[in-house]
Amino acid sequence: MTTLEAWNVDEGVRRASERFRSAFDEAPAVVTLAPGRVNLIGEHTDYNGGLCLPIALPHAAYAAARARDDGRIRLVSGEQRKTWEGSHQDLTAARGWAGYASGVVWALGEAGHRVDGLDLAVSGCVPLGAGLSSSAALECSVGLAVLSLLGQEDSPALRRTLADAGVRAETEVAGAPTGGMDQTVAVLGTSDHALLLDCRSWATRQVPFEPEAAGLTLLVVDTRVHHSLGDGGYGSRRADCEEAARALGVETLREATLDDLDRIRDERVGRRARHVVTEIARVSETAEALSAADWTLVGTLMLASHDSMRDDFEISCAELDAVVETATAQGAVGARMTGGGFGGSAIALVPADRVDEVRTAVTAAFADHGWRAPSYLPARASDAARVLRR
Repeated sequence: MTTLEAWNVDEGVRRASERFRSAFDEAPAVVTLAPGRVNLIGEHTDYNGGLCLPIALPHAAYAAARARDDGRIRLVSGEQRKTWEGSHQDLTAARGWAGYASGVVWALGEAGHRVDGLDLAVSGCVPLGAGLSSSAALECSVGLAVLSLLGQEDSPALRRTLADAGVRAETEVAGAPTGGMDQTVAVLGTSDHALLLDCRSWATRQVPFEPEAAGLTLLVVDTRVHHSLGDGGYGSRRADCEEAARALGVETLREATLDDLDRIRDERVGRRARHVVTEIARVSETAEALSAADWTLVGTLMLASHDSMRDDFEISCAELDAVVETATAQGAVGARMTGGGFGGSAIALVPADRVDEVRTAVTAAFADHGWRAPSYLPARASDAARVLRR
């Protein structure tokens, strides 16, 4: 069984700095970190103006950077060992991993934070395609490096600018629709807390999340069924939600009620809307349950969320369902798929003394089906993006 441990901060700085030196023959001026995230509950609610409840992961992207004065921008990926080079005029033409990084440089420039030139190397330990927001971690680490090079002081407004730049990079350059949850928790997450995010007002509230104190472990299971937010499934679900809102005459499904849904004639669109409306309610209930340390209710709500994503939103898959079913049978308090869907990861709240049994049973279930063995991530709510070396 593979366990994907997070790098400690010193290791992350070392790897990013070494990649920078290897590529550019000098030391970086700044090194930054931005975390991946796992969403406890509230899937596909962000772009519907709803609520979600993510935590920042200890698994993070690291960016090492130095300013240039010749207008050239050079980007290097540590894990994929790929490079991209261009000027400001080329930033929106980059594709793949480089589009996420160059898109942030472009978006910050559009917001008035333009760096003349840039050498930048990125490295990280957030699994790609696992539904743990490796893209937002990349975007926010790159954006924070640029802002640091420009001498910007940290502030709530700066962090909102950073998150907004990540959203623009993902939607307008990388071509992957996103609602902003991932970037927001990457810049506002706090250790031992989940972030209750209102995606209509962008108000946030820190909610205690320390299952360890109750003898529980949040286990993330990467099914290794990898997906891309740009492959169409995510976009089609968003289009269905927008169609539902138009049918109801509301701006977003945040304004809809369950009784309203009877007015939607298209059965599929109605089911999509039902997931969103009920999921928003589950987020509120989960936040209150966490505040009361009612872990049994939290688990029940997680299971209901998975059922809704499987049946109404149709974004689960056989591997994700197997994780949820097997973990629950082995004593998990609750479990659900997490992320955009169509693969990626599931999470389970597991009694600490049952973690090994759950891992063994899930791995065996995958083997029985002839699937690749899953990977496991220990997940504890961690801190947000920050400058590590300047």
